[in-house]
Parts: sequence; C-alpha cells; structure tokens
Amino acid sequence: MSKPKLLQKVEVDFVLFATVLLLVAIGVIMIYSASSYSALNSSMYNYDDMFFLKKQGVWAIGSIIILLIIEKIDYHLLKKVTSKLVVVTVILLLVVLAFPPINGAYRWIRIGPFGNLQPSEIAKYVIVLVLAKAIEKNGDKIKKFIPNFVAYLLIAMFFAGLVYIEKNLSIATVIMVVSLIVMFVGGAKLRHIVSIFVAMIPAGLFFITAESYRYKRFMTFRNPWKDSQGVGYQLCQSLLALGSGGLKGLGFGQSRQKCYYIPEPYNDFIFSIIGEELGLIGCIFIIILFIVLIQRGIKIAMNAKDTYGMLLAVGITSVIAVQAIINIAVVTGSMPVTGVPLPFISYGGSSLLFNLIAMGILLNISSQGNK
Repeated sequence: MSKPKLLQKVEVDFVLFATVLLLVAIGVIMIYSASSYSALNSSMYNYDDMFFLKKQGVWAIGSIIILLIIEKIDYHLLKKVTSKLVVVTVILLLVVLAFPPINGAYRWIRIGPFGNLQPSEIAKYVIVLVLAKAIEKNGDKIKKFIPNFVAYLLIAMFFAGLVYIEKNLSIATVIMVVSLIVMFVGGAKLRHIVSIFVAMIPAGLFFITAESYRYKRFMTFRNPWKDSQGVGYQLCQSLLALGSGGLKGLGFGQSRQKCYYIPEPYNDFIFSIIGEELGLIGCIFIIILFIVLIQRGIKIAMNAKDTYGMLLAVGITSVIAVQAIINIAVVTGSMPVTGVPLPFISYGGSSLLFNLIAMGILLNISSQGNK
C-alpha cells in the first residue's frame, strides 16, 4: 500500500460539496435575519444589526477555506494523529470547567475576539476517529461482547461522561447514539446494540430526573400550553412562529417572533424563524438538503476503498443526521427541548468550523472511493 500523501489532487463528490455550501449560505443569511432586531436594539452589540452576520460570516469564510485544504489531505493520515487528538480533546473538556458557566452550563472556552470554543463539538468527531481506527484494527473481534464491544462502549461512555459533566446531556446523547451506529456498521451484533439502546432508556430517564429543569422540560413538552409563560414558553413561541409562516411564509426579515419572543432565535431555534419567514416550503427545502447530504454520505461510505474510510464516512454522516433530526424534532415539539444546534445553520463559529472540517474529511474519502 502506498504511503498517504499530505496534499493531493482530488475529484470530490460535487453534489455533497454544493449541498454543504448551500446550507452554510442559508445559515449565514438566516442568522442575519433572526438576529438583526435584537442586535440593533442592544448596546451589548453596539446597536449593529449586522453584528452576528459579520461574526458568522468570518467563521464561514475561514471554515470553508480550511475545508478546501482538508479535502486534499489523505484521510489515512488521521490515524497517526488520533491519539494526540484524544489527549487534546480530553484536556479541553476538562479546561472548560474552569470557565464561568453560561446559563448554568460549562460549554465554552473564551478565546478573546475570536469568540468561544466549544470542546464538545470536537469530542463528537474524535470519538468517530477512535472507533473507526480501533474497529478496523481489530476486525471481527467486535462481535465478541467481552472484551471488544464493551471496550468500545466504555470509550464512548468516557467521552459522553465528560460532556455530561458540562451540563450538556444533549451532545452526550449524540455521542452515544453515533458511537452505537458506527459500532453496528463496524460489525457489532444487532442484539448487543439493541440491548444497549434498551439500557439507555432508564439511564436517560435517570439523567433527566437528576436535574429539575430537565424534568420540567420533559413533562412540559407533552402540553407546553399548560405553562406557556414558564417552562413551555420557548416551545410555544416556536410553534407560533411555525404556524404563522403557513405555506409560503411572511417573507424574509418579516418574523415577529424574533422580536424578543423567542430567546436567542439565531441559535437552536433558528428553524422556527425559517418556518415563519419562508414557510413550510422553506422548511421542506432545508430538510431535503439534509436528506441529500445524508444520502451522499451513505453512498460515500458504501464506495469507500477500505473499512476505515467507510466507518469515518458513516460516523461523520451520523453526527450531522442525528443533530439535524433532534433539532427539528425539538423545534416542532416532537421531543423535549434540548440544546442541539442545527448543523451549518445555527449560530456558532466553533460548531461550523468542526462540521466543515468533518465535511472536508468526507469529501476526501469520496475522492478515493470506488467509482
């Protein structure tokens, strides 16, 4: 086998590349629309309606440039740096606890004028790298519940546990779900996967009831209108936004719910602003883009030239898919409110950066796949 080259000329999956760029562009535009009112009327943002647009725009341009570099680097080189990435990620997940909490959660490391770094965004991809490398190395040994399957499961639980300590149960859940998907595709027995999913149900209920605010959210989502001015407020406003949009929407920039009704509408609940301004048609278009992205990711995994590439493609695609499904389900009231951003669209520089780095890796896998 030839040694991996650092930089190489590649022919990538153009449909995936175009879909990702379109999602990023829509995200930057909708962040401006969703944030302009609150930014214009706040001294915190210097009364600048383009405050969030400028920050997200800079992150988007920088992240796309990095994507274009990453997609030319042989993904096999990731094996050599996986151990170092694990060490750095664990350190960052611990360092974040030293910073003051924001809204009760320890999720961000302040990095001056560049914004905040969210270590959990790195962790959800690093676990994919770890599992892909280990499963490829050990082959069919994953079929044995002890020690291999349990060992992989403990690694995933370790990362999920560190993220949970930061009061981020949602991303911890994403890590566990994505890990089980990668393990299943990697050859784990279905009964082992099902048994863990079944065990996660009581564990999830325990973690939900461990914090009073989580329990209130869990109980309220069934009928948010019972406490529309309390715990159910955010979900009720989201549903009002989606309902107001109708089929075609109120028009770009015409959202009423972004005017201090939905707290921070440019973050996790930006999909409801899309529904209000662009209507059901806009929402369906966004969902179709994610379906296309997932389909291309699956195709890249199926055509990957080796097990490592296949597992990386599955893991990266699963991270985006699971987050998109959870976010849209939360915004539409299909599951309890939880803090999972909509990939490529919700405001957040570090989230966008690491998602686009992952897309760069996925594009490189596509360039080396079986045509």
